[in-house]
Amino acid sequence: MLELRQLELPGCLELQPVVRPDARGLFVKTYSEELFEKHGLCCDFAEDYYSISNRNVLRGMHFQTPPTDHFKLVYCSRGEALDVILDLRQSSPTFGRYAELRLSGDRANMVYLPPGIAHGFLSLADNTTMHYKVSTGYSPAHDSGILWNSFGKDWGVADPIISERDRSFPPLSQFDTCFK
Repeated sequence: MLELRQLELPGCLELQPVVRPDARGLFVKTYSEELFEKHGLCCDFAEDYYSISNRNVLRGMHFQTPPTDHFKLVYCSRGEALDVILDLRQSSPTFGRYAELRLSGDRANMVYLPPGIAHGFLSLADNTTMHYKVSTGYSPAHDSGILWNSFGKDWGVADPIISERDRSFPPLSQFDTCFK
């Protein structure tokens, strides 16, 4: 079973798989081609990767541009993160707006994103482990981002730990969207 909840941005979903806790810990099925197909979700994933972040690490806002833009499935297997998504699709009624949710290893909830959505998160605990499943391979020539503090989101932390790369992204106001 898989519960889906539509987020504020069209096509963006929170997914809640069945979590099976017992005396050993818990067991979660994060992906089922049959269930994803049943709900009309992308089942053709090309790459899988993960990151481990300390508390107050902010990663984002990342996306790939066409033709290697992709569907993305993100979940947290350990710790907790404030997950933030930003709509970059010019034809979307929520273009330029963001939505957020908390992902945690205990809840095992996930976020499903269509192409044209920038993604980032703030780690709320040490050793927060985030997993990403994407429908296209990584392409350095199409790798891009939006400056983390340029779209009105208050991240709730005065001085997050951010990579130089993420600090160098253009602000949303200077981004000419390629997601028409």
